[in-house]
Order: sequence, then structure tokens, then C-alpha cells
Amino acid sequence: AQLEELLTEIEQLVGQIPGATQMMSMPGIALVTAAGFIAEVGDISSYAHPRQIQKLAGLNLKENSSGSHNGRRQITKRGRQKLRALLFRCVIPLIAKNAEFKSLHRYYTERPENPLKKVQSIIALCCKLIRVMFVLWKRQVPYDPIQMLGPIHAERLQDAA
Repeated sequence: AQLEELLTEIEQLVGQIPGATQMMSMPGIALVTAAGFIAEVGDISSYAHPRQIQKLAGLNLKENSSGSHNGRRQITKRGRQKLRALLFRCVIPLIAKNAEFKSLHRYYTERPENPLKKVQSIIALCCKLIRVMFVLWKRQVPYDPIQMLGPIHAERLQDAA
């Protein structure tokens, strides 16, 4: 009973935030994900670009190299661990259920030049999710799959269907 009361209170509070309903218009993004993203990120007006949120989550890349030695590229993990975990846990079902994210994941892992490993693709899709949620929240526009994929990937998705 307490859990249901808490969820209804969260739903009321999230409904008051401008742009939250647009974030939840995306298939696979529900109340808990939107509320967790908003809670971790804070006020959207303090961010000018989604890369700032990507850095806040610790998903920006670093390379350990010196001189002629080229090291591995990996995420910094210097940001908010809960935001990073929320995004990761959200992207896994999106790959399974959302046709656009499934198409992008397939493209990243199966492309002929420079294919990504599965976890690398998931991290890239976490960054994509940040960009999509940033635009939905900042501009307060509903989710559009064609706009999200871009013209090249949208054609590929239509050809596969």
C-alpha cells in the first residue's frame, strides 16, 4: 500500500515538471525511468548541451596513452554512478522492445567497418538515450522515431521491416 501511495505521489510530482510527459512518450520509458533521470540530472536549464549530462553520468571517453603508446579507450566512470546504472538498465529493455534502438544496436555490432562489442554498443546507446531525453525534455516535443534515427538509419529500419 505504501509503495502504491509513493508511486502515485511520484506520478503527480513528475507530471508537474515540464517536458516529463514528453520523455514518457518514448516507447520503453516509463514513470520510474523519467523520474530517476530527472532526479539525477536536476534542472535542465543549467545544461546547454547533452554532452554535459553525458559527462555527469561518467560516460565520456578517456584514453590512456603516452608518446607512441596508444592505450585503450574506456568510459571515465567519474560521474554519478546511479545515473549511469539507470541508463544502462533502461537501455537493455529498449534494445529488446524498441525497434529504433534494436536497429541501432544491430548496426553498431554488425557494421562491416569498426563493429562494436555488445557492451560498447550499449554504452553508445546510453549516450544516444541521453541525447534523445535531453531534446524531449528541453524542447518539450513528443518522441518521433524518424527524427531520433536520422534519415540514414530510418531508411535502414524501413528496409528491414
